Amino acid sequence: MATTLPGATVAAPEGHDETDDERHRRLRIVVAASLLGTTVEWYDFFLYATAAGLVFNKVFFPDASSLVGTLLAFATFAVGFVMRPVGGLVFGHIGDRIGRKRSLALTMLIMGGATALIGVLPTAVQIGAWAPVLLLVLRVLQGFALGGEWGGAVLLAVEHSPGDRRGRYGAIPQVGLALGLALGTGIFAFLQVVLGPAEFLSYGWRIGFLLSLVLVAIGIVVRLRVDETPAFQRLQNLQAASTVPIRDIVREPRSRRNTVLGLLSRWAEGSAFNTWGVFAISYATGALGLHRVSVLVVVTIAALVMAVLLPVSGRLTDRFGARRVYLAGIAAYGLATFPAFALFGTGKLVLFGLAMIVVFGVIHALFYGAQGTLYSALYPTSTRYTGLSFVYQVSGIYASGVTPMILTALIAVMHGAPWLACGYLVTTAVISVIATALIRDQDLHF
Repeated sequence: MATTLPGATVAAPEGHDETDDERHRRLRIVVAASLLGTTVEWYDFFLYATAAGLVFNKVFFPDASSLVGTLLAFATFAVGFVMRPVGGLVFGHIGDRIGRKRSLALTMLIMGGATALIGVLPTAVQIGAWAPVLLLVLRVLQGFALGGEWGGAVLLAVEHSPGDRRGRYGAIPQVGLALGLALGTGIFAFLQVVLGPAEFLSYGWRIGFLLSLVLVAIGIVVRLRVDETPAFQRLQNLQAASTVPIRDIVREPRSRRNTVLGLLSRWAEGSAFNTWGVFAISYATGALGLHRVSVLVVVTIAALVMAVLLPVSGRLTDRFGARRVYLAGIAAYGLATFPAFALFGTGKLVLFGLAMIVVFGVIHALFYGAQGTLYSALYPTSTRYTGLSFVYQVSGIYASGVTPMILTALIAVMHGAPWLACGYLVTTAVISVIATALIRDQDLHF
């Protein structure tokens, strides 16, 4: 058996029957490690996303026009998604070769360090062109670390779960995403209220990034206590770990087909999250003229609603199957896009908030809660970390990272009208519905 990190616990050896107390303790630690870890990682990642639309266009690109500055800030946001597949392959290889938990501790350390350094980064006024360059480098590190985070956190939960509760455990890391977003937008809203707009833009935004150090320290301690997953331990005992997981995925016909369908099925989810969780903040405060703090509060509330409903999606997944729940949610997203932007267009905060709660808090929770369980089932244990990360992170480039830029450009082309942008989002939903429907139950590994 592989060596363990200091302070870590190990699962019961093969042939040892866990007592109920041991099993409950193991599952409690798994839930805490999965939930807290993804909360911290997504807090870091989406704190940057929020700052891109509110701060970085002014602090790091001050000489550009409002539109160009926003596009440049969102471009640095998108670069993080380009690096995520690289991180997914690197940490996926580590996770499939030597263990899930070791990979996860390393991703959190890198992410936290990069986020804290953004908090002390000099502005363009202070060091000129070096400021956006250094911002870009730190964003690259964030993307690299997050590339291995999501897949590992999902597997930590799913591979520890009782077979009849796999959907509920698979939804736990997704709750961390919602909480991380709520925490990031909530802290930014709080800082702006306490400090005021001028002080927030001057130095207050940095506080949110520096808080990451505290959260990361707590997260690493919890993750070092978690057991390696039983599925990976069995793989080690059989000495059946894949030598080159990505090669096996490409060569094996079922995995190859599942990879293509997985990449297409995620297009809508990625575009949806970055529309409601990232672009909507910039759109509402800019084009709609809504108050910045009020918009952040709305997004925070919608994210908290999502966090509450994600476990419900997990229960539905256990009852009806991950593929069916995911497909239904994506279809609902496509149908709701035009009405949501129509409510945005009223310029009324209450209607903007209602639309966000429905499309982001409710509909997004429906399919996002099923996603981790569905994608985990696309691959066998020996290549699961790599395959899961590859699908999620490669699709993140076109499905997530460029969405704010695409929507900003399409609305500008239409002179402020959002309908062409809505058409793009609906198209992604249609593609994802078709791809999800083509995933065959007999090709899934759970």
